[in-house]
Amino acid sequence: MFAEERHRLIVEQLAVDGKVTVAQLADRFGITRETVRRDLAQLESENHLRRVHGGAVATSEASTREESYVVRTAIHAEAKARIAQRALSLIPVSEASVILDAGTSTEILAERMLKTNTGNSLVVITHALPIASVLVQSQHIALELIGGRVRGITGAASGARTAQEYANYRADIAFIGTNGLAADFGLSTPDPLEAAVKRSLVASARRVVLLADGSKFDQETLVRFASLHAIDTLVTDRQPGAELAAALEAADVEVIVA
Repeated sequence: MFAEERHRLIVEQLAVDGKVTVAQLADRFGITRETVRRDLAQLESENHLRRVHGGAVATSEASTREESYVVRTAIHAEAKARIAQRALSLIPVSEASVILDAGTSTEILAERMLKTNTGNSLVVITHALPIASVLVQSQHIALELIGGRVRGITGAASGARTAQEYANYRADIAFIGTNGLAADFGLSTPDPLEAAVKRSLVASARRVVLLADGSKFDQETLVRFASLHAIDTLVTDRQPGAELAAALEAADVEVIVA
């Protein structure tokens, strides 16, 4: 088989699976691992993939890649709606403080809170403008907005000032989002400034609930902001795979499938 044909098949496999391994490709094509590495190096130079330890991932899996707010709102919408509806039942009935992280799932949760008039003497703290614009309409919720420089891609404040403000709180419960959830790496995000805010946010709550659809499973983005031990509950749309499920169990994380 000519190298050009191998390259085409490798790119096609990446489009389907998202990743390939050197050992797998060597067996598939009956070539040496060194030849596979040369193939991957050339494909990376042509921006078809990103090489990682033991193989390669699709460019869509790059650690710094982050979808726009509009795109994130549209993808996995049904799963996020189910997750938000299930998370609604975890909100304290009255006289409690709640942190809502930036994210599309938490924004849907805010919309459900507004529609159901959730909470009596409930204080909600957020640094996300989309969430604040929803909850400011509620007559039952006291809204506290955390300030800072707003990232256009998320519509949320970020940076040291935002993180420091969260350090002054100790809320009853926090609902957070993540870009990646992996057994070894934990929770991660592509942006260091956002990671700093999330790290402070997680430390600012007595109970932490992660809202993450299955597309986040086994993903690692650039910056880790929390270990699995830092979260109490995961609300998701499907059961995690064996490795992640075992890590969550070891970290004593409750998994709720909506």
